[in-house]
Amino acid sequence: MAETCKMPDSSEIWSLGSKWTVIAVTALVAMIPMATFFLGPKIFFKIGSTFGYYLKKKTAGRRAQILELVKSDEKELVARGGGRSSDEWEKVNDEATTATKEDADWDGIVGFFHPFCNAGGGGERVLWAAIRATQKRWPNCKCIVYTGDHDADKAAILARVKDRFNIDLHAPTITFLYLTTRSWVLASSWPRFTLLGQSFGSLVLAWDAFSLLAPDIFVDTMGYAFSLAFCKLLFPEIPLGAYVHYPTISTDMVESLNSESATGSQGVNAGKGSGATGAGKKLYWQIFAMFYSWVGASIDVVMTNSSWTLEHIKSIWGEWRQELGKSNPVTVYPPVAVEELERAIDISASSENKREKALLYIAQFRPEKNHHLILESFAQFMATESPATKGAKLILIGSVRDDADSKRVYELRLLANELQIKDFVEFHLDAQWSEILDWLSRASVGVNGMWNEHFGIGVVEYQAAGLISVVHNSGGPKRDIVIDIDDKPTGYHATTAEEFATGFEKALALEDKMAWRIRARKSSQRFTDETFAKGWIVQMEKLVKLRRS
Repeated sequence: MAETCKMPDSSEIWSLGSKWTVIAVTALVAMIPMATFFLGPKIFFKIGSTFGYYLKKKTAGRRAQILELVKSDEKELVARGGGRSSDEWEKVNDEATTATKEDADWDGIVGFFHPFCNAGGGGERVLWAAIRATQKRWPNCKCIVYTGDHDADKAAILARVKDRFNIDLHAPTITFLYLTTRSWVLASSWPRFTLLGQSFGSLVLAWDAFSLLAPDIFVDTMGYAFSLAFCKLLFPEIPLGAYVHYPTISTDMVESLNSESATGSQGVNAGKGSGATGAGKKLYWQIFAMFYSWVGASIDVVMTNSSWTLEHIKSIWGEWRQELGKSNPVTVYPPVAVEELERAIDISASSENKREKALLYIAQFRPEKNHHLILESFAQFMATESPATKGAKLILIGSVRDDADSKRVYELRLLANELQIKDFVEFHLDAQWSEILDWLSRASVGVNGMWNEHFGIGVVEYQAAGLISVVHNSGGPKRDIVIDIDDKPTGYHATTAEEFATGFEKALALEDKMAWRIRARKSSQRFTDETFAKGWIVQMEKLVKLRRS
């Protein structure tokens, strides 16, 4: 198959397409209040479906071409001696599945909306594991990934998936369609009214995607819920699925604006609700939350990555979904390479002797990951000059997406220098899985500094590798991952720099580290690839049945 499947006419179409995309989306959005008031919802949705019919007709040729390319590449792979091995690419047969044989042989197109598919983070691991599970369950279906990663072709993306996540995918049935309007969802494009701007941008991006191909099932795995509602407006017959890593807005976010609230000192907007400007921001967020709750009601199947996310999604979307008879959201824990880590990393007396006094933080270099807090905490810890500090070092591993991330890393290096800890801090950018695996086997402590981390795949990797975790006292790391096992702790929770420094001290000073490592590994066994695949398939079967009905 062509490596990117951009299609021969895509450049010509999109030389002017970006302008017309914005015009079309703006026109549809502008019609919502007027059409709903004067014409009624039915007529408004009829207008939307008319636009959808136009998009289907427009992309019919591309759809046929993709199907032909898939057949061609399957034949070529078989001719080279490749193909699906009987043990690796078997269909998933499990008590949890309820589909008929007809459902199992379904050969439609699933569109995965993930504009940053090559970012290399935990959200991307969910995407690729979901595609792998879908391929195993429905070998004849085609997976389309809508992405804006123009700097990487199909071969490069799949190679990165293998290197970063050790996930093998069946290449012939995966197609990448390249979006030209991804800048519309960047926070940097909306310095004011960022939530609203990015949500509108996701509509532009969704129109961009549907102008390339209208799938049979549409799944958002990045959190662009407004794109799903837009899809339902254009294509009422297309089943919608969402894997929610983090609610776009939550009650915690709104409450954090109040400096006197329980969350008033947390997050990037902490305490910003004072004065007229703050009151306006709070009102804006509350209005946005109302629209967000309406959007959630349009989604047929909703999966969340943690109990924290589930609780917030239910509080925001639950009432509307119940009124429309939608199924309840469920938690499907993200897949983590637990089995691989167990095979690769030994927990024994001999391996303990090889461990270093290294504190490991695996996280993308983004503001919310709070690397500043971890650097300040580590500086406070080192300043104590306790026996635990002798030979200690902080290892920061993460992917860099763009110039903004590169600038952030530069600023963190400057901060480490200012805090006089630069000789004890290492930065490893865009590390491959082999390098990450090496550090997981060498380090002693795993660190997470993000407030309300939605889940924390990196924390599960710490536990599977036997690391003792020191994590933020919130979100998934607190509620789902670093919990007591056999009524004994697996790590420490902290909020302030002082508490993190204390946690570092306690973790490195433990005498019986082995017992903690064994409990941590036992805890991680709740988050395997197999567990995720089973949960994902159960929900996908619902979408396939909706498509066939």
